[in-house]
Amino acid sequence: MPAFDLVVLGCGGGPNESNLSSYLLKPHDALWSDGIVALEAGSGIGALLQLLKTEPDLFGVRQDGKGHSAAEVFSWIRCYLITHAHLDHVNGVVLGAGAFPGPPRKIHATHQTLKDIESLFSDRIWPNLTSWEEENLPPYVSLIYSVLTPDGQYKPISKDISVHTMPLSHGRYPSCVLTMYDSAAFFVRHDPSGQEFLFFGDLEPDSIAGGGRTQAVWDTAAPLIPSRLSTIFIECSWPMGRPDDMLYGHLNPEHLIEELANLAASVWKTRNSNADREDTTSPSSDATSTNTPHRVRKRQKRNHKSFSHPSPPSADQLRGVLDGVRVVIIHCKDDLTGEYDRPVNLVIADQIRGLVEERGFGAEVVAAAQGMHISI
Repeated sequence: MPAFDLVVLGCGGGPNESNLSSYLLKPHDALWSDGIVALEAGSGIGALLQLLKTEPDLFGVRQDGKGHSAAEVFSWIRCYLITHAHLDHVNGVVLGAGAFPGPPRKIHATHQTLKDIESLFSDRIWPNLTSWEEENLPPYVSLIYSVLTPDGQYKPISKDISVHTMPLSHGRYPSCVLTMYDSAAFFVRHDPSGQEFLFFGDLEPDSIAGGGRTQAVWDTAAPLIPSRLSTIFIECSWPMGRPDDMLYGHLNPEHLIEELANLAASVWKTRNSNADREDTTSPSSDATSTNTPHRVRKRQKRNHKSFSHPSPPSADQLRGVLDGVRVVIIHCKDDLTGEYDRPVNLVIADQIRGLVEERGFGAEVVAAAQGMHISI
């Protein structure tokens, strides 16, 4: 039984404004009208209007047999979940503020991301229809800021949905190479079942950014794979061959495969650490013959180092480690020069798929596409 339903409203990396990062999410056992989480908000109602022309029943049908309108669907949004405040991720929430009926919607994001969004609602760039407070709201307020703290905890954001936030690096400002721009990764959990998926905002590879932020996400995900976490949304903005100095805080397939190798290594180490721990704590002839807890504790202490820090896995040991994992490729930047004879998201996904098969990791690679319905 799936835990979530997700519709891809937009998945491009720009500059095409009709296909920007935007995903509509709900628990699988709920109706869309029960409440939608907008995961990112690059594309908005314009993109949905176009989608519903070809797929009018994408969000079900009304009693009269007709599909729901774009305005209806947007009125069901109860909150936004935003990884960072670049325009290709927040354009829709800004333009749609105050346009749809319903109670004020929360914007869940890190404090810095919310401050960046606040700068757009300045009564200059856009009217200030937002508030940091939830009580005694003026009638014109349609958005409420809600801070996500990367504290290792899951925060409820909607009925049956909680989020664990972790920081990512998204490059540095061109005007100041010392200043790192932060993005975020979200572990999105279906509370009743405990199932979750991992969603990355834009990110720079650890090999360039330093600091190990992406590795920390992989280490957190590893114990959950694949029984509790089997779907990962991750960007790959550029095709193969894009040089490092032109990535601009993003991934290409060469860097993404190395990040997936880091994930596979984390999963392998977790599984082997658990096996070592089980071997160490399970009764043996040595322990049972003496029946002395002190000797068991002594042996556990002696072996602790071996299962906490196993040797790095070999390439052969990583084969099949990511069986049961689906990697959904998002945020592919438009092919403006016409270099490819088919959509660039399919080109990039094929390149990644070839690298995954070459390494034998076992993960399924899927190219996100506008209008796609994904069960998680």
